[in-house]
Amino acid sequence: MNNICPMPSKERLYDQASQWIVKMDKGLSPDEETALREWLQADPQSYSILMEMTQLWDKMDAMSRLSDLFAKPTATPQWRTGNRAKALGAIAASVVLAGIVGLWSLLGGLNLDSLDNNVYHTAVGEQSSVMLPDGTQLILNTNTKVSVHYTAQQRLLQLDSGEINISVAKDPSRPLSVMAAGQIVQAIGTEFNIEITDQQNIELVVTEGKVKVAVQQDPQKSLTRQPQLALPDNALTLAAGEQVNLGSAQQQVTEVSADDIEVKLSWRQGNLIFRGESLEEAVKEIGRYTSVEFIFINEDLKKTRVAGMFKAGDVEGLLATLRENFNIVSERDGAGNVLLNTK
Repeated sequence: MNNICPMPSKERLYDQASQWIVKMDKGLSPDEETALREWLQADPQSYSILMEMTQLWDKMDAMSRLSDLFAKPTATPQWRTGNRAKALGAIAASVVLAGIVGLWSLLGGLNLDSLDNNVYHTAVGEQSSVMLPDGTQLILNTNTKVSVHYTAQQRLLQLDSGEINISVAKDPSRPLSVMAAGQIVQAIGTEFNIEITDQQNIELVVTEGKVKVAVQQDPQKSLTRQPQLALPDNALTLAAGEQVNLGSAQQQVTEVSADDIEVKLSWRQGNLIFRGESLEEAVKEIGRYTSVEFIFINEDLKKTRVAGMFKAGDVEGLLATLRENFNIVSERDGAGNVLLNTK
């Protein structure tokens, strides 16, 4: 399983983004404006990379810090290396000349805050991190697909499958809404985790701020045709440290401890933590990160309680632990499935 990291193709985009910002500093010709729009449309990552890198400097307290940081050509920041460091250096030089306000004006003039139905997805066993134009961060878990639709009036996400962890950039005029399995989850600025379960319910955990939830009135309606959403004040509301299973028979908000949240979200670091779950539950969770299917030859083994931390998708590590600590042996059949049995 891959850790969360930029894909190799991003190095090229970082270099190209820095070149575009330098050009914007000097002023774009009509032909260059057209070329920039084409570059932004050619790859869904272009928007987020350009915004991510400019935001690094937008967070600085004073322009003099940029001058000091890059005053000496040999002083490479320790937190960036390689092509990305070169790209950031080019951006810093550009921003020092033009000023952050001017740069953001240029970006705003090109309407970079619009994403028209961009789609992000991960394969089984993969994870990915995406920075959206407004600064909202998405972390996609295994086998996840999400569509993003941003306009000047609304921020909409359509989660088609899988699980995402969202850190929402605050924008009271445009609440961010996630539509999934017939439900709407809405936030202004907060952090939450949302997963579509095997039963097509929505498991929602709020880790910061508050979110509102409601039933989507027309789940078949096209995402791009959804009206501006504003859930009423009396909508079901969850605060930090609360969770709910939307769509289930017992849709009850419950408290979740910090420890439980850490376990639930350990996948963001590429780990899976078990604290006494049944082996049946454990292999089902691990199965989300691999194409391997586990088959119990001895049905009683399903009730075995397991605990520990495993790398998501590390089948061999799990089998070694079962063999050494639980006297559970395994073998693979002709189809590559793992057969679990007692010694």
